[in-house]
Amino acid sequence: MPLAVQIENLSKRYRLGVINRDMLYKDLQSRWAKFRGKPDPNAPIGLVHASRIEHGDEFWALRNIDLEVAEGEMLGVIGRNGAGKSTLLKILSQITAPSEGRVKIKGRIASLLEVGTGFHPELTGRENIYLNGAILGMNRCEIARKFDEIVDFAEISDFVETPVKRYSSGMYVRLAFAVAAHLEPEILIVDEVLAVGDAHFQQKCLGKMGEVNKEGRTVIFVSHNMAMVSSLCSSGVVLADGRVIKAKGPVDEAIDTYVSETASLASAQLSERTDRRGEGRIRLKDLQVFDGTGSEREFFISGEPLSFRVSYSCEHGLELDGIELGLAVYHSKNGFVTYLSNTLSERPFSGLTGEGSATCTIDRLPFTEGVYFLNAIIKQQGTIQDWVQEAKVMRVLDGDYFGTGRSIPRTHGGVFVDHRWSA
Repeated sequence: MPLAVQIENLSKRYRLGVINRDMLYKDLQSRWAKFRGKPDPNAPIGLVHASRIEHGDEFWALRNIDLEVAEGEMLGVIGRNGAGKSTLLKILSQITAPSEGRVKIKGRIASLLEVGTGFHPELTGRENIYLNGAILGMNRCEIARKFDEIVDFAEISDFVETPVKRYSSGMYVRLAFAVAAHLEPEILIVDEVLAVGDAHFQQKCLGKMGEVNKEGRTVIFVSHNMAMVSSLCSSGVVLADGRVIKAKGPVDEAIDTYVSETASLASAQLSERTDRRGEGRIRLKDLQVFDGTGSEREFFISGEPLSFRVSYSCEHGLELDGIELGLAVYHSKNGFVTYLSNTLSERPFSGLTGEGSATCTIDRLPFTEGVYFLNAIIKQQGTIQDWVQEAKVMRVLDGDYFGTGRSIPRTHGGVFVDHRWSA
């Protein structure tokens, strides 16, 4: 089958700035942190991806990527934050150039990478549609033929003559996707930006991408939602630390590799994790999961009691109020499940000092069978102090939740809900 995209030995290098990275107060903040012997709050790349920095200031976002995408293929690009997915898509979209290697592209590319990308804020929706079409190489008659269809799909008929700088982020995304999908590019590239839209529009977008692919056009799709990737894509490739760790193959194999790689990271000691964000006045030290007897286990059973213990430490001499501890739960293949927080069920914690812990108890575990990742976060007065994604992995086995011997099929994911029927 002819190739739409051919990538050979592709690498991308950036130089990290030392001073004047953003604003004067951030430079002062960094110097103050260094003076106190604290981590630099404005240097996440150096902390999280130290292994990818060479010669002091060279950061390799991508290294030695080889990939071929056939015409009419729907490829899922999978990887954790910082894996290099967005950099790869920017190179394919010709937004940035590679440092090494080469890319061969056959056909026109339409990209949806970030909210507002490719739009001129002072121009109206109508003018931006024509501008994007012209960039893709279409003439005015071709764009006019598609204009009404684009506006209807984006649901912005009342605002098409309004400058897009006055659009909400949702309106931006709707119009951007409609333009990218309807102006008949040979290759459509879509990043995680669809998460900005509402659920109804996300389903419209997924349906449209399927239609585009059935017409024989190539789609490259990036998402952290493995259910979307699995349902849309026939093949997948997995990136980690700027490299391919699973060459292009069946999408189910790619997803399994991503889940295993993420589970391996989540098994590391929480206090030693460097891929974290926040001001750092309070730090998450440990996250433990216990069964009803108080024992830590690798597997848990639907319907049994469960508790999460989050350990933390505060800066010396501080007493903190208005504290929120939260755990976001994600099914490894079906996405977000729920959010557990003391501010949802009770109230913010007060008077935290030194080191301590807090416990979240679930009387009956409602999760269906599968692998789950827990993101841990701690906030003070709404400000993130520490946040670690995939802080813990837990595996759930199917139990007799309802006492009937029947269960939700494991392929569906989701949660059990206590309920009653009458007739």
